[in-house]
Amino acid sequence: MVKNVFSTVMMLLGSISLCIAQEQTQLLIIGGGASGVSAAIQASRMGVSTIVLEETPWLGGMLTAAGVSAIDGNHRMPSGIWGEFREKLYKYYGGAEAVGTGWVSNTLFEPSIGNKFFQEWAKKQANLQVMQGVKWETVQFENSRWLVTYVQDGQMKSIKAQMLIDATELGDIMASQGYEYFVGMDSQARFGEVYAPVEANDIVQDLTYVVTLKDFGQGADMTIAKPEGYDPTIFACACDHADPTSFDDPTNDCKKMLNYGKLPNGKYMINWPNCGNDIYMNIIEMTQEERVEALKEAKLHSLRFIYYIQHELGYKHLGIADDEFPTKDQLPFIPYHRESRRTLAEAMFTLPHILEPFRQDNPLYRTGVAVGDYTIDHHHKMNPEAPEIDFIKIRVPSYNVPLGSLIPKGSTHLIVAEKSIGVSNIVNGASRLQPVVLGIGQAAGALAAVAILNQQNLQEVEVRKVQQHLLDANAYIMPYIDVQPFHTYFQAIQRIGATGILKGFGVPYKWANQTWFYPDKTLSEYELAEGLRQLYPKLSNYWNASGEALTMAFFIELMQELDARLTIDIIRKGWENTGMGHFPTMNQPLTRMEVAVLVDEVLNPFAISIDLQGRLLN
Repeated sequence: MVKNVFSTVMMLLGSISLCIAQEQTQLLIIGGGASGVSAAIQASRMGVSTIVLEETPWLGGMLTAAGVSAIDGNHRMPSGIWGEFREKLYKYYGGAEAVGTGWVSNTLFEPSIGNKFFQEWAKKQANLQVMQGVKWETVQFENSRWLVTYVQDGQMKSIKAQMLIDATELGDIMASQGYEYFVGMDSQARFGEVYAPVEANDIVQDLTYVVTLKDFGQGADMTIAKPEGYDPTIFACACDHADPTSFDDPTNDCKKMLNYGKLPNGKYMINWPNCGNDIYMNIIEMTQEERVEALKEAKLHSLRFIYYIQHELGYKHLGIADDEFPTKDQLPFIPYHRESRRTLAEAMFTLPHILEPFRQDNPLYRTGVAVGDYTIDHHHKMNPEAPEIDFIKIRVPSYNVPLGSLIPKGSTHLIVAEKSIGVSNIVNGASRLQPVVLGIGQAAGALAAVAILNQQNLQEVEVRKVQQHLLDANAYIMPYIDVQPFHTYFQAIQRIGATGILKGFGVPYKWANQTWFYPDKTLSEYELAEGLRQLYPKLSNYWNASGEALTMAFFIELMQELDARLTIDIIRKGWENTGMGHFPTMNQPLTRMEVAVLVDEVLNPFAISIDLQGRLLN
């Protein structure tokens, strides 16, 4: 259902004075979660003065404050800030094997350690100020400036900013400004997704109040008091659907269930979907007070599951960790929201764009700014009213998120991040995962910084400038798993991939889908000619390319067809500039990597401007 109005102005507290000095910044980010903190790091690194407002004492959102400290996906795509964060974990715990403790993920860690890294990271940024324990009150946009009021230590304060990023968990800022958005499942007709229900509805994914358990040693009894409303039959099948992979006794399904989210240092992330602590509730359109009240039941549901684990299954020595969350109940600061409002964006990222990115009228893949490889994963087991969708059949390759999905339709100075970007409900099942959201945040920060530094609004920003800043930060714009950032020609291959001249090969693969560039394979004359034809109209009547392997002789012929000034001497000089070694003989077949690097050097097609739909501007 499309929502048009949330609430443009909230009532100010009568007892709080507004006579407070007003702060100013170039970029204001509301929300210090996964996307908010990554946006802040990226923007501040680009020299933009940035302020983050965060309600909780922690940074990192779902990775830390919500306790979802088992990373889903992108193991072979350590893109940008996600890759940096993982390296910090490797260094702290002692390498990749030390964080591969649970079978749900290749990277698991203690939530408090994740928060520690984000806090230290933020303090090192010269242009970044983080305000925690604050709550935004009103947001107004006038005269190309944002005015935001917030409460800190019982005082009302305000900030003026040139650009604003909504990094809240549920898209509250975007909604407060009257931008259109969607909540729940889309109809088939809305985005042409045949797997969607026939009719739209407002059903969202189950949410979870994650619990971190700690092993207090055999003989300890850490059993909590029996929670109100406890019914063991609700959890009776919790051990029935555990994954066959286990680090302990392979005949013990309950140990498999616990090892799902086994963390370093004898801790366990309890985020179990099968008769576990998932719960259905849609709190998106509730007031803050209503949300707090509703979430009490989510917490109770998780505590009931913990009691079941301790009392019924006999794991009395596993107690709620006393050294993780500094909260009264030792539970996370926030729940794990799998779904949010989804903005009606300048570019809507829908299932056809993942399934067949190169066959769409609007080639959004050209505008990619974040990548993901996790399969489409939805949690609807706790709501019997949810229409049946066979997500197993939705076999997708890895993908890239388009820049335009971060910009609400018509927005000039507001960017959305986290899970509120312009995606369909089905696609949100993949784009909601931690490494993707970190990448979305990093892209949001780069987008804001480019707009601010060039004194442009969001509709004027050049897509390629944003992408190049991300490449400079070792972030992926194309989801190639076989060419990583340490590769000498990573940037050139990413750029050529984003032009569509040479396309990757997508493969649906278990829980880590893939796209391959195959840098060492050869290609045909036709493959290169057809790729160039899409960008260079001059080749529209050139049909001399065959299915034979492309050689240097044909490459030179094709370049001269484009521009007679591209002589063999110029092409030879371009080759030398790339550092790829000896110039090939005329009859030597060229690899995809060699062609990509040489095209990037000689033609620089990445400089051809595109719009937010991926279409050529000149």
